[in-house]
Amino acid sequence: MTLFSLARKNIQRNLSNYFLYIASMVFSIVIYFTFVTLKYNDDLASSTGMSQQIKGLMSASSIVLLFFIVIFIAYSNSFFMKKRKKEVALYSLLGVRKQKIGLMLFFENLVIGLVSLVLGIVIGFFMSKVLLTILVRLMGYQVVANLTFTPEAVLQTAGIFAILFLFTSLQGYRVIYQFKLIDLFHAEKQGEKIPRASFLAAIVGTALIAFGYYTASSNIFTSPIWKLFTILGTPLLVIGATIAGTYLLFHSVSVFVLTALKKATSWSWRGLNLIGVSQLLYRIRANAKSLSIIAILSATTITAGGGVFGMYYNTEATVRHVLPNTFMWKGEAVEFDQQNVLYNESIHAKNLRVDNEFAFFEYTLLKESDYNRLAILQGTNRELHIADGSAVLLDVNFDERFSHDFTDENFKLQSGESFHIDKMYTDSVLNFIPAGTVLVVNDQAFDATDAEGVTMQAVGMDNDLKQQNVSKQIYEQLSTEQQEWFSSVPQSYEDSLGTVGSLLFVGSFLGLVFLAATGSIIYFKVLTEAEEDQAKYAVLNKIGVNSRQILKTVAGQVAVIFSAPLVVGIAHSAFALLAFSQLFNMDITKPVILWMVAYSVIYGLYYLFTVRSFYKIVRQGN
Repeated sequence: MTLFSLARKNIQRNLSNYFLYIASMVFSIVIYFTFVTLKYNDDLASSTGMSQQIKGLMSASSIVLLFFIVIFIAYSNSFFMKKRKKEVALYSLLGVRKQKIGLMLFFENLVIGLVSLVLGIVIGFFMSKVLLTILVRLMGYQVVANLTFTPEAVLQTAGIFAILFLFTSLQGYRVIYQFKLIDLFHAEKQGEKIPRASFLAAIVGTALIAFGYYTASSNIFTSPIWKLFTILGTPLLVIGATIAGTYLLFHSVSVFVLTALKKATSWSWRGLNLIGVSQLLYRIRANAKSLSIIAILSATTITAGGGVFGMYYNTEATVRHVLPNTFMWKGEAVEFDQQNVLYNESIHAKNLRVDNEFAFFEYTLLKESDYNRLAILQGTNRELHIADGSAVLLDVNFDERFSHDFTDENFKLQSGESFHIDKMYTDSVLNFIPAGTVLVVNDQAFDATDAEGVTMQAVGMDNDLKQQNVSKQIYEQLSTEQQEWFSSVPQSYEDSLGTVGSLLFVGSFLGLVFLAATGSIIYFKVLTEAEEDQAKYAVLNKIGVNSRQILKTVAGQVAVIFSAPLVVGIAHSAFALLAFSQLFNMDITKPVILWMVAYSVIYGLYYLFTVRSFYKIVRQGN
């Protein structure tokens, strides 16, 4: 038997063990190849008009993805080598030279890598049209994404992953010379170094996480912690405290909880609970570092994806908040297609300029009657009745954290006039781009105010997000100066969707790769431990424990290993997204919950797959 045929037989025999690793790696290569293809796809970039944005985003994403893949492959490879050390020792004991064994492992790893690479590129080529279509739809464009072959993308993907697989292959070759024969035989028993739990570490871990949560949920503009460490230093402090606290959580806090469960005899002496909790106690302590890494990765994936999905979900509401009219511009009316027009109003307003010792501010003065007319047309159930000498301020950018509240103050104009601000609203009837902040007074005060007059056109249309052609008709008839202040709901929505949609595409698929990799890492760890537990479950079977009880114990044990980092990751991301929503003054509760549910469902599939494999291994020992 040749060395190559031996390597081939080893791969065939261990294919079930390699399946999830190969599947995750192929999926990573598919995503990387697609991102690189997008980077070189000039047709898509030119048709969407966002060439530099897409290229820059895909380049940055492919680098982040590659960095993660390197860690994932190195981590997974170390697990496989650990599982193979006993087999390698047996070859050595039978007289096979170290050089031959090293070459066999080198070939095995290289073949697996090359097969994954070819599969990844081929699937990536056919999947690229699907993924490009998803990207185009998320960005809100109607163009057709063509299936294109880019040699640059193939060469870049093949070159980078070939180097990566060559490196991991050499790593396997090096193992033969790094360990003594006796170490190789006992390699599977060498888990991570088991830390000693301490009460002090448990207190410190809980305090660090509580500090991170408290700081993340504090008001950025009033919290003394944010003021002391600044807006750049505080997030780093929170991240550092949370990571350290997470490690100590798995290192000590979980140990105390499981120990307490073990001592609760009314629960632990029921069925196989005592056996399950004893094994968990060992697993949690032995894998504290790995579980901490998975919890942080889950938190990062959920936070990044949830934040971007929240922005995407609120894109339309954000545009409508600042642009209540479908179209608005300064100047006279122009001709355009009247189909679907709900209203077409000319507004006579005035420009106000208010100077102080540091700068000047411009406002739009609006009649009370015009406000009420537009409010009815826009379906706003608010009617103003403003007394002489009073006014209502409309500021769509108002933020109580850093904006000045003029309510009950006198608003002085450059002409010497002043208005008492009765109320202040954070919405408007005029679009922000041409009108800015609006001051509404009664009709008599408007006529008496000495300020420059300006005519504005406000148009409302049905199905306004799809009125791109009308937007172009109006825009082309305006002068260069008018075009600068032209506001269009369909155009602003399209621009916002183009940016946030591409971010959502990248965030979603990077998140899926991270999820596949973290799920695979837990899978490898649990199955490694399952082989160690084979003998224990065989003994239980011989003393009368039936298959159902064993399956229940296995499912419960694996559930804790899977759910512990997931629950911690979701808790971390919830507070991180709370800080995100406060910073951008945006309600993202619903999209974030949807994102967390989707993440948990996919994560749950890995759990079911792992329980099935764990039980199968355990049953093989009976």
